[in-house]
Amino acid sequence: MDMTASIRKFIVSLSSSRHRRKEMAFVAEGTKCVSDTIGSFPLRYLVATPAWADCHEAECAIAGSRLIVAPHKELERLSGLSCAPEVLAVYDTPRHEFDPEEANSNLVVALDGVQDPGNVGTIIRAADWFGVHTVLCSEATADAYCAKAVMATMGAISRVRVVRGNLPDMLRGCDCAVMGTFLDGEVIYSASLPVSGILVMGNEGKGITDAVAEIVTDRLFIPSYPSGVPTVESLNVGMAASIALAEFRRRLIM
Repeated sequence: MDMTASIRKFIVSLSSSRHRRKEMAFVAEGTKCVSDTIGSFPLRYLVATPAWADCHEAECAIAGSRLIVAPHKELERLSGLSCAPEVLAVYDTPRHEFDPEEANSNLVVALDGVQDPGNVGTIIRAADWFGVHTVLCSEATADAYCAKAVMATMGAISRVRVVRGNLPDMLRGCDCAVMGTFLDGEVIYSASLPVSGILVMGNEGKGITDAVAEIVTDRLFIPSYPSGVPTVESLNVGMAASIALAEFRRRLIM
């Protein structure tokens, strides 16, 4: 397949969240990301440099007629990254729905207004590592399918279901523990933690919204060490989510 002006315009348009949602498509960039996701989503286009295509026969075979071999300058025009990769893939965005029953048998992560796509991707990556299969995203949370977030997942986006919607409504539909991280919460290392439920992570600067805080049943706190010694004001939300998930899973193997 040859690159055309219409295909180029379409791929570039996917840098906008509005167009990603309208077209139900997203872009994955870079060798690691593409190799880990190809075959997991319906593929629209695989755009690669000649050198990349020569070295990745398996991926190109999967792409078949949807492979577009183009010079690196073309990738520079298409890429949303500061340093254009040798390959990018355009996939259909999956349509996932949340089954509240899942939170009765496993841990689910919910993101309440997390703004940085890198943090969203990091949390999805941590969720995958710790056996969490679903991440709920509020409408104010950064799009998990923007290029930066997808890259930050390191391929986990192909294994973790991302459900976007009205977070308070999704939480109210669950009959399970809803846990959130707060500065006035109970120390997570001594708190009684369930094996299932929903763990809510809030906005980088403002934390968990009032509407969601009203639904939270268990308020948790990750303390600094040693206690009482001046430290940074707070943890990055991606770091905090990883620490919290690690503690939940540690309890399962004790």
